[in-house]
Amino acid sequence: MRFVVYGIGAIGGVLAARLHCAGEQVVGIARGAQLAAMEANGLELRRPGLVEHARFPVFSGPEEIGFTGDDVVFLTMKGQDTEAALNRLRAVAPTGLPVFCFQNGVANERAALRHFARTYGVTVMMPATYTTPGMVAGFGTPNLGMFDIGCFPQGIDDTALEVCKRITAAQFHAVPRADVMASKYRKLLGNLNNIIGALTVDSDQAKPWYRLAAAEAEAALEAAGIACDPERDPEVRAAVMENGEIPGVERIGSSSLQSLVRDAGSIETDYLNGEIVLLARLHGLRAPVNAALCRLSLRVLAGDLKPRQVTDAQIAAAVDETGG
Repeated sequence: MRFVVYGIGAIGGVLAARLHCAGEQVVGIARGAQLAAMEANGLELRRPGLVEHARFPVFSGPEEIGFTGDDVVFLTMKGQDTEAALNRLRAVAPTGLPVFCFQNGVANERAALRHFARTYGVTVMMPATYTTPGMVAGFGTPNLGMFDIGCFPQGIDDTALEVCKRITAAQFHAVPRADVMASKYRKLLGNLNNIIGALTVDSDQAKPWYRLAAAEAEAALEAAGIACDPERDPEVRAAVMENGEIPGVERIGSSSLQSLVRDAGSIETDYLNGEIVLLARLHGLRAPVNAALCRLSLRVLAGDLKPRQVTDAQIAAAVDETGG
């Protein structure tokens, strides 16, 4: 089995580096400064108590790889980049290629299934950071990350089991889940806070807005008849993975905030909070807080607002203006 990690950012970088260091065959797809840094010096993985160096083949796109029957693709880009990535992938890859969506949100699997019959959902719980080209940081300990993995829309097959086995051997915790989307919808509820944390000054300001956004989401999920997992037992989760410290490396909040810090030019809010807006509207409901957060994310990208400096009054005004 060869792992093609499509998107060497925080999640993809930690996965690719650790799998390579565990002896697995890995090929990466990266872009821009990350690609240049990896071509020159490989990829450095910093983790609690350890620094590892990985050097594996890395390319600018799937056209350069030459796929075989042993390949498995991990999609690890943000949701807003998925469609373009899939269009490039389907042009050169066999339709029987297994595609695993190691991504936040719940729209990636549907997009992938249009092109690849063997599509898998993955719930990603991994504290990781990428802000410096050529280096990624994984803060999880004793396992770097936790993953629920299953066939989309449901089920478990031998490929899912084998991927879980190999990932677990590489110091992650991977669990096969026949109902993986229930797990992914639970993660989506938590990810509604990504943009809130990126906009607001601190957690005291963020919490009331998250409660409102989550209430809209729960109402939309109920109206749609979508089940999601209950909250994980904190003690059970802590036994599998806790957040560790890495000397000299700051953990920079959510993936959304990291996109803003890197000036990535796009943000995933439309595929997190925007998913709730869509679901609510499909079922005759309104989601004004989540709709406002989507619009505010665009204003931050445009430079009209500064990350971590948006006031309650500005958020409230956006909610009133959007209306759901």
